Amino acid sequence: MDALRAVLIDVDGVLTVSWKPLPGAVEALRTVREAGLGVALVTNTTSRTRASIARTLAEAGFPVAAEDILTAPAVTAAHLAERYPGARCALLNSGDVREDLAGVTLVDDDGDVDVDVVVLGGAGPEFGYAALDRVFGHLQRGARLVAMHRNLYWRTEAGMRLDSGAFVAGLEAAARVEAEVTGKPSAAFFAAALARLGVTAREALMVGDDVESDVLAAQRAGITGVLVRTGKFRPETLRAADGTPDHVVDSFADLPELLLPTR
Repeated sequence: MDALRAVLIDVDGVLTVSWKPLPGAVEALRTVREAGLGVALVTNTTSRTRASIARTLAEAGFPVAAEDILTAPAVTAAHLAERYPGARCALLNSGDVREDLAGVTLVDDDGDVDVDVVVLGGAGPEFGYAALDRVFGHLQRGARLVAMHRNLYWRTEAGMRLDSGAFVAGLEAAARVEAEVTGKPSAAFFAAALARLGVTAREALMVGDDVESDVLAAQRAGITGVLVRTGKFRPETLRAADGTPDHVVDSFADLPELLLPTR
């Protein structure tokens, strides 16, 4: 990995679980920083803004700032500005991320307003029948469906929790539409991270706990992939994956040894 210049890192399940640092993660990130490697935290988290994520991680000891973080909402805002400028967008999301959706025209979704684009973020109590049925109605009337991600689940201290990917799949089938996915595993998300760091795919490495959305998606973009056995990792999911990660390590704490074996 002599050509390595930057590391892309998922947050939830890799650095933290329920926003609490995983063992050795803080020290490992400091080591990566001290080695002079560029760092971008690339996350499908949709419950918090970049500033909130940075503040929480910094308070836990991680050497990060808001400018180091690329979120699905931030990439979604850029996607909407490029593809649907001025569109009336209905947002269904658990958590307030409007700060990271600057420039997006968000409308109150009361069921009667005309909607051009439905934007789905992370799942939570907001994803009840009435809300999903309103979304279904918008899609039937021709609205586009943009999903910040299609993760099926994530891990918390209480175990696995259902995420919005299950609802995205259901809406696609019911309304006979195809969602435009802006977060991981979309190639545009990884391209945005590389551009922010000023490196090529061959000079970057991606660390994640989701073999498909984090690791194999990065590898398809030409980025070296590292899967960690923390977070949502499951042995059976790895066995059933569409490909093989370049590297598999027990946790992010093992990354310095992989990248910097002589240190």
